Amino acid sequence: MLVSAFALLHHSDQGSQYTSEKFQRLMADNGVTCSMSRSGNVWDNAAMESFFSSLKTERVGRKTYRTRNHAKADVFDYIERFYNPTRRHSTLGYLSPMDFERQAQVA
Repeated sequence: MLVSAFALLHHSDQGSQYTSEKFQRLMADNGVTCSMSRSGNVWDNAAMESFFSSLKTERVGRKTYRTRNHAKADVFDYIERFYNPTRRHSTLGYLSPMDFERQAQVA
């Protein structure tokens, strides 16, 4: 039996789509551990809330995509060609995520 060294964790708020029995069963059936923010506490998920705010404001907020594949490609482009290598973050000392990781590996 092959056991993965990495567990998959799905973190979300307590939205009805995530707390539904159907979604919870899907996660459990696929070995995914669910983690949810405390009710009414935005700080539990602040990093992801910030990311999605940036994604909506900087890329997808005013766009209409012809297909799901066009949307997926555009979000991928935003993350891999801009957000990770270029976009600076105040919480990372005004470094991009990739620069921050490079610096952390050197230290």
